[in-house]
Amino acid sequence: MGKLTVRALRAVLVVVLAGTVFVQASGSFPLISGNDPEDGSLPLTPLRVITILGIGTAQVAMVCVWRLVTMVRRGTVFSHAAFRYVDAIIGAIVAAALVWFAVTAVNAPGQRDDPGVTLIMGGVGLAILGVALIVLVLRTLLAQAVARDVEATEMQAELDEVI
Repeated sequence: MGKLTVRALRAVLVVVLAGTVFVQASGSFPLISGNDPEDGSLPLTPLRVITILGIGTAQVAMVCVWRLVTMVRRGTVFSHAAFRYVDAIIGAIVAAALVWFAVTAVNAPGQRDDPGVTLIMGGVGLAILGVALIVLVLRTLLAQAVARDVEATEMQAELDEVI
């Protein structure tokens, strides 16, 4: 991975993280102050809490991506240390899916006249879980690469002894 790619990715992560912190702070203010500017037609307090939690899952994933990019730049990504970040990303994606299902449940009573919206939202939740499965497959590929790297290191050590 080139330096320009790493810098661009880190710039995007910083901007998105800053934006998500701003959204979390602005969503937390009405909860903390008790001043709800809305008319109360929707259950905004649960939606705000769910949104803050959902943004938190994205932030966890972004921090883990940052750490993995650092490992790539150092050449240490093919190690067992990378698994904790990949596992955290998988966990964050599953948590995001659960948060999305909570949004669907909160929104469902208002969709009695059009249940298709709830079905579509449920489908989006399943798609999010599908992303977690894709990352799980990529984790398996990482495990195979780490095993090959360990094997290559051992073979190189044996070859060095012979020479």
